[in-house]
Formats: sequence, C-alpha cells, structure tokens
Amino acid sequence: MSSETEGQQRGSRVSSVTTGDRRVMLLTRDGVRIEARYEPCTTGPADAAIVLAHGFTGAVDKPAVRRAAGVFAQHAAVITFSFRGHGRSGGRSTVGDREVLDLAAAVDWARTCGHHRVVTVGFSMGGSVVLRHAALSEARVDAVASVSAPARWYYRGTAPMRRLHWVVTRPLGRLVGRVGFGTRIHTEDWDPVPLSPVDAVPLITPTPLLIVHGDRDPYFPLDHPRMLAGAAEGVELWIEPRMGHAENAAGAELLGRVAEWLLRE
Repeated sequence: MSSETEGQQRGSRVSSVTTGDRRVMLLTRDGVRIEARYEPCTTGPADAAIVLAHGFTGAVDKPAVRRAAGVFAQHAAVITFSFRGHGRSGGRSTVGDREVLDLAAAVDWARTCGHHRVVTVGFSMGGSVVLRHAALSEARVDAVASVSAPARWYYRGTAPMRRLHWVVTRPLGRLVGRVGFGTRIHTEDWDPVPLSPVDAVPLITPTPLLIVHGDRDPYFPLDHPRMLAGAAEGVELWIEPRMGHAENAAGAELLGRVAEWLLRE
C-alpha cells in the first residue's frame, strides 16, 4: 500500500453543509468516499469542533463511538466519521497509513462548518492517525489527544496484537475482518512504511499534545505512551488507572476531562 498521504493531504475536498445534526459523504484527496456525521454542541453554539478518529473495526455508528461523541458534544460540536474500509465508507483499510487523508477531510469539513477552533482526538489506530496528521504542515489543528495509540509499527508483543496482525496480513484473517467485524482490509503491504507515531510527535510542536493510556491496556504496554510522551518537550501524559484499551474502555469522566483539555485556551 502506498504512503503518499503527506503530499496528498493538501486540497482534500468536502461537501457543503448547513447547521444542525446531519450526515454527509466526504471525498478524500485520493478519491475515497467517507461517511461522516456532524453534531452541534448540546449546550449551545460553539466556536470549537472536536473531530473523533475511531479505532480499528470502529465506525460512526458503533456504540462506543456514539457514547464518546455524546460526551464530547456537551463541550463542543463533534464530527465523527468512519475510516476507509469501515462502516459505510468506501475503500479498504490501510490500518493507519492513508487514513490520514480521511481525517484531513473531516478536519476540513469542520472548518467549512464555520468552526475556528478544531481539535482532534483518536483512539488506538485513530490515535496513531491523529499524531501523523498533526505532524503535517497543512493539518491546521489547534490541539491533539491520542488515546491508547502504539508508539511504533509492527508491534507483536501481546496476544491481542498477534491476533490483529493475523487478521490484517492473512487472507483468512481478512475474511474474518470483513465478515466478523465489517472491516474491509487492503491486501498490499505498506510501501513505503509511513512515518511512525513516535517520529511524528516532534513534528507536532508547538500544537498542544495529550497522550492518554490505560494501565491495563491489553494491546500496548506502558512503554508505548511513555515513548510517545518522551519524544518531545511539553507533551502531557495521563496514565489512567484500571483502564483498558481505546474508546471501548474510556469512561464518561475521562472523556469529559479529555474534552476540557482539548478546548482549554
């Protein structure tokens, strides 16, 4: 799979939108149609928008994504979307590579909706995507939170990650991904390998960056968030007690704190 995302991020095209809760199809710079949903802030008009990037096998309508969006909407407008190969979006998942273009289209849409402050939060795969996206000079985001993200690619040190690699790299695994999880996965290897999350972190400065990780994450041990937080000065790190992995494990209290952190001046 190609990693031309950095060069193609500029000029992502988005559909026009009016105010109110609505769904649209966004068109990424490389021509993939991405389903997205806009939800206004529930407490009144908001200048800020939170763009939420879900984890692998997630989608706009998955319960954990809807729950997170509901909490975030108490603080700002919220845009959720399904990465390529997920939900009703087109294309196939590249497991964090060209997904940067999907996030770019959602961020551009947030600007089109009239929001002057746009922040991103990503979970697991989405957590790696928000880091790589924010490292681009064209990203134009005001703050970033990465939750349960890997620091480096090809990690197989836990049983869940070994299972995930089987799903992604084997024909039978990709069939399981499509039938069992509703996720269509690209068949080609990365070529070239995209910028790793930990290498993206120094390029995000001076944009505020928060790294969040559970101390019971079964996918990525604590050396991952510590490596991310240590890659640049000024990165904030939260290690959450008794938390597992990604949006499925993030409670309302934590989500509210993340929203408040993202929106602080």
